[in-house]
Amino acid sequence: MFRLTQDGEVARLTLDRPEARNAVPAAGWGELAGLLGGVEGRLLVVAGAGGAFCAGADLNDFAAMRGDEGASIRFREAMRAALDGLRALPMPTVARIDGACYGAGVALALACDLRVAGPAARFAITPAKIGVSYPQEDVHRLVALVGPGQAARLLFTATSIDGAEAIRIGLAELAELDEAAILANDAASLAELKRAVALATAGVRSDPDQDRRFDALIAGEALACRLEALGRK
Repeated sequence: MFRLTQDGEVARLTLDRPEARNAVPAAGWGELAGLLGGVEGRLLVVAGAGGAFCAGADLNDFAAMRGDEGASIRFREAMRAALDGLRALPMPTVARIDGACYGAGVALALACDLRVAGPAARFAITPAKIGVSYPQEDVHRLVALVGPGQAARLLFTATSIDGAEAIRIGLAELAELDEAAILANDAASLAELKRAVALATAGVRSDPDQDRRFDALIAGEALACRLEALGRK
């Protein structure tokens, strides 16, 4: 279901089930969580194979959960562990979205730091169509990005929007990704900036540990080397 490859400083995580538009089976979330421990590099790019990003969770699995609350709990917890693990990676993460990005696929994209909406991207959050809800953590991330009104619009109507509309409302940030612009920057600095954004998103205005990390980078050798290199240009 998931394929992890290394392209220099870029790790590439590909959803590779094109015959199902990359819908994630219940067992796929555990597979994803296991792969995340092997992610290395300065940047992780998540994309789908075969013209779709992710059509969501595999609905065929839901029939087996009927009447089995334990199975639904295990499904939810496995999905949560995978998405939170993706969110917790130290390097910047980017969802490169083209084609369908529906349901749990949107949750997967929300777990990344940035979302790139390609020309064929379509977004929809469709649990209301099949009579289920959406994990609270993912609703929280959605509201943080687009606000409560737009989140309600997407969740209540379950209708799809294109990439341009996703960018307009804040569900995606970019129409194109310049990987070189990220890779040109210092890895330790990127990790600290990502941590700072996460703290700010959680409502943390100041943090002594983050202050110490800031101080350590200024006093470190990497800054001196970078300044020297910039001075030569």
